[in-house]
Amino acid sequence: MSSLPPDEQPQTRTRLPVGDPAAGGAPVHRRLRTLAVVLGVVVVLVVIVAVVNRGNGPGSGATAASGGSADGASSAPTAPTGTNPVSTTSNGIATGFPQTEEGAQSAAANYSVALGSSDMYVTNTRHTILSTIGDPAVTAGLQAQSDQAYERQAKSFGLQNGLPPTGMTFVSRTIPVGTKVDSYDGGKATVEIWANSLGGLAGQGSTNPVTEYWFTDVLQLHWVNGDWKMSGYSQKDGPVPVTGSQTVSNPDSIAGAVNQFGGFRYAR
Repeated sequence: MSSLPPDEQPQTRTRLPVGDPAAGGAPVHRRLRTLAVVLGVVVVLVVIVAVVNRGNGPGSGATAASGGSADGASSAPTAPTGTNPVSTTSNGIATGFPQTEEGAQSAAANYSVALGSSDMYVTNTRHTILSTIGDPAVTAGLQAQSDQAYERQAKSFGLQNGLPPTGMTFVSRTIPVGTKVDSYDGGKATVEIWANSLGGLAGQGSTNPVTEYWFTDVLQLHWVNGDWKMSGYSQKDGPVPVTGSQTVSNPDSIAGAVNQFGGFRYAR
């Protein structure tokens, strides 16, 4: 037996089971009730979040995951629609577009490619292209307007009816980056095509080397005889991104790439 006074005896602390009332903890049934309340609150919060997320789905006007603004549904105008690309062509140009906003954008993108092709620098093929994509009511005017513009450019490149000087390869190609609809009413549409183009003469000693150019085509379209046809056309500069730091390829590589790589058919 210890001889220490009672107030100096060593104290023994017993660790009682959690929830034992004797230990000052909450009773087990009270803790279970508290846990049930917490779980109920969590379930309610999960349901609220799910409802909110559903409301922020496609078409709700919410900010897209790509970083667009709340009113930026049109910031991704070239998102795939799931509709198969058109399967018909006329004179090598895609035709048979649907009478929808997406169909108008597809037509405008493909027509922009045709207008920027090297075939536009040859009188006969230029007229064929414009007859294919143009509204018959204004085709003659489009041809007259284009003749002046393309013949002037052809001279600046040193072309003779579209043919480059001996030893040179003429390059003219348009690459659409995106499209947007300015107006649409079912029978008429105005579509802008932001695009990059390559143009110039590839070959040793070329004084007009192939360069890139950024611009925006603006096409007015009419629904004519079951397809979209161009009734008007204009072009404006830019937007122009910062030029990269890549090393410029030699002229033979450019000429080879143009001959080896075909273009695309554009469809929504």
